[in-house]
Amino acid sequence: MELEAIFGKGFTPDGRDSDRSIFCVYDTVTGRSEELARFSQLIEAPGWTPDGETLYFNSRGLIWRYSLSDGTVRRIETGLCGNCNNDHVLSPDGRWLGVSHSEGDGLSRIYILPSTGGEPRLVTGTGPSYLHGWSPDGNTLAYCAFRSRETGPDIYTISVSGGEERQLTRDTGYNDGAEYGANGNIWFNSTRSGLMQAWKMDPDGGNQTQFTFDEDLNTWFPHISPDGEKVVAISYHKGDLRPWEHLPHKNVLLRLFDRSGRQMQTVELFGGQGTINVNSWSPDSRHFAYVRYELSDN
Repeated sequence: MELEAIFGKGFTPDGRDSDRSIFCVYDTVTGRSEELARFSQLIEAPGWTPDGETLYFNSRGLIWRYSLSDGTVRRIETGLCGNCNNDHVLSPDGRWLGVSHSEGDGLSRIYILPSTGGEPRLVTGTGPSYLHGWSPDGNTLAYCAFRSRETGPDIYTISVSGGEERQLTRDTGYNDGAEYGANGNIWFNSTRSGLMQAWKMDPDGGNQTQFTFDEDLNTWFPHISPDGEKVVAISYHKGDLRPWEHLPHKNVLLRLFDRSGRQMQTVELFGGQGTINVNSWSPDSRHFAYVRYELSDN
């Protein structure tokens, strides 16, 4: 499917714009994937709307809506935020969209705007900040941020109205991917035990508990289903990259766990960065969306 007339030309954030992107939805009941659409350019990080009718994703620095009913694609007007990466999240009620937009200084900061489009409002004055989670009550954002030259990124929270940020992790290593479950717990990934593993913690940062214990995989972005019963995460094979890297163009696994950590299903694909960066569970907790990639012949 050629959508250049819709997407426009010129924005190539990391040299991957010639990647072919295959938009997919996985059914956890049947164990099968359905291909929704093919795009001739890079798209990343699908996320479901609360009504189950639309998927949001980013491409060429902008945010787009894909209608599940008719397959149409529409750009969301994001005002001054024209350099958005794959860290965007909808509010629980679907009325607001949080984006991570890179400024002229190259640092990503978090903005909020109406989910139908509109003028964005700055939330985090300090960068780099990368949004991953919105609390169930709609009041708080969770994100990964670099605040020290001596350490890797840590997990922070902040009010949706801005103000003072709160640091939740302080361990040596790389802490990323923080998002909320329906009960308010925060899921994230960390290298503190060696390889990248999935973790969870209380909303205030207490009871930080390891969820995966892999010896040959680096696991990123644990996404908890709305009913709290399942977790999907993306895993890279050990040796394909360093534990703190999440790169494109890799053979990866999407692994489905129950809430106790027992692995139930696995999807193998060519992907990585952009495949499933944000929570992409359907509201009924049966499906999750993802993107796999093919290299261009050009």
